[in-house]
Amino acid sequence: MTVRRIVANVEAADPAAARRFYGEILGLEPLMDMGWIVTYGSSQPMQVQISFASQGGSGTPVPDLSVEVDDVDAVLAGMSAAGFLVEYGPVDEPWGVRRFYVRDPFGRLVNIVAHKADD
Repeated sequence: MTVRRIVANVEAADPAAARRFYGEILGLEPLMDMGWIVTYGSSQPMQVQISFASQGGSGTPVPDLSVEVDDVDAVLAGMSAAGFLVEYGPVDEPWGVRRFYVRDPFGRLVNIVAHKADD
């Protein structure tokens, strides 16, 4: 038996409200839209991961989702311009990531993170 995929399901009264945050700013594509559920994704291959945490690191709350990007500052600019509330960061963490926390349209705490390149 092999796990093929893990899908995060976020309860949303209006699933279409995800379009701006996850589609336009983060660049995910709508893979399925049945009205009552909209699934966003990427054709880029991804690893299957699930994390269990007692805190979010640096004394922060545990985020509901973590989204790894290639340019944290570009995503931060897009989120700020769109009026999404940044709750932490941006910050360079001692374990080698740059990240910030932002609330999505449904109030979920999302960790936007990039691994820093080795110098």
